[in-house]
Amino acid sequence: MTGTPGAISHPPAPRPPEPSPAVPGHPLDHPALASLTGPHAHFAERRGRLLRYPPDVSPWLALPDAPDAADWADAAALAGPGGSLALVGYRVPPPDDWEITFSADGVQLAGTDMRTAPDEEAVRLGPADVPEILDLVERTQPGPFLARTIEMGTYLGIRREGVLVAMAGERLHPPGWTEISAVCTDPAFRGQGLAARLVLAVAHSVRARGEQPFLHAASSNTNAIRLYETLGFRLRRTTRFLGVRVPAGESRSAEAGGGTG
Repeated sequence: MTGTPGAISHPPAPRPPEPSPAVPGHPLDHPALASLTGPHAHFAERRGRLLRYPPDVSPWLALPDAPDAADWADAAALAGPGGSLALVGYRVPPPDDWEITFSADGVQLAGTDMRTAPDEEAVRLGPADVPEILDLVERTQPGPFLARTIEMGTYLGIRREGVLVAMAGERLHPPGWTEISAVCTDPAFRGQGLAARLVLAVAHSVRARGEQPFLHAASSNTNAIRLYETLGFRLRRTTRFLGVRVPAGESRSAEAGGGTG
């Protein structure tokens, strides 16, 4: 034992809580951060300067523009060893020992001038529909949809003979904006315009709240981008999607500070 005889050893004090990070620029420039400090603040799990959704809601993480080593340590602590996180709009590389699980160029489209319309056949989906939603997502791969993603906003679907064959819904929610996401159609029912109808119906609900719709798409998904442009969406900016995984042996001590909220 080292130190002065009789001295009591105390663990390092955690870092004091930091104020909620400000959203620089336009809210759509940092949509996850704007969501988690705005309408989706009730979802926010926080550590240091980082915010993220619960892992069964959404994989998106909000990082500072220029993350430092402490930020990446906090990200590792949030995700846990071997855990995965997703970033949208960031072009900064993760630490060298982190695995990049996916990296793709994308576009962000805004629907400020589009005409929307409700759809009589569309039904609102709820928690009881999640198993069927997950099955449709597995077959169509529209992007991440998890057990509690449906809590992020309104999801609409179209059924044929009782079976869910198409859906679209709301994901990120920066102030004044709502992202349309999980747009997908069963392959056997494509070519009938179901996805377009659902996008217009979701956008109609967004507009009814006094907000504007926007969405993201992979740059390589030219068919989807063409569809969205015919519906009135216009390119706002290019972006990037990045998935990262914490090293399996990563161990970050809790004294790095923070906690979740």
